[in-house]
Amino acid sequence: MGRALNSFDLPDETVERLQSALAHSSSLRSSHHSSGLRRSLYRHTFLLTDGSSLTLWELVHNAGRDRHVQHELYTDLADAKPAANRLTHRGDSHPDEPPMFPEHLESEPDTLSGLVAHPGRRARRSFVPDNSADHARRVLRRAENTDRPGEETARLLRDALAHEITQVYGRQCRIKGREVGFTLYEHAFLLLDGSEFSLWEVEHTATPDGRHMCEVYADKHTAREAMGLRGRVR
Repeated sequence: MGRALNSFDLPDETVERLQSALAHSSSLRSSHHSSGLRRSLYRHTFLLTDGSSLTLWELVHNAGRDRHVQHELYTDLADAKPAANRLTHRGDSHPDEPPMFPEHLESEPDTLSGLVAHPGRRARRSFVPDNSADHARRVLRRAENTDRPGEETARLLRDALAHEITQVYGRQCRIKGREVGFTLYEHAFLLLDGSEFSLWEVEHTATPDGRHMCEVYADKHTAREAMGLRGRVR
């Protein structure tokens, strides 16, 4: 944004959302070089902490009087395309240059690629980037159950960008005359490709000697089943 001539035109909401960007992907959308005029359009897609994505379109050209490279930013492709076409009519620049985006190609589908969160998905979490890959590693390491998630899950979570911890269930009860506590946590991780993956952690004292124990599962159903089994103190 710092190099764009029109960055002050960007909506305040867009600027605020970009402050939570975790990662980005940039790609060249179109380029047209001829008769000394250079025009390129880039797509910059940002992955945000809430799992959504935001795209900026950067127009790079040398259509000014001094032919120096200039940058312009747009939040909508529908605005970026006309801006690119108008470059041929600016001042004494290149009046005979063909439009960068001919009208008969305006309906060409724009295929998103690279880093994009699931289209249309409504944000439902508040992810926090805080050494999330290391957090996943520590959760898996402290699990004592033999059927805990294995190496495949560990590899997947090495791409964790942010996470959110939620207590799903908590209860104190007496089982066979003993006070036993159960707590179920969901550790939700936001991955590099915009997808989400959760670890389900069961903390309980339903052990023969009453000590605290941690178990981790890859899905909520299995975690709840485990809690039911642990309800019978061994």
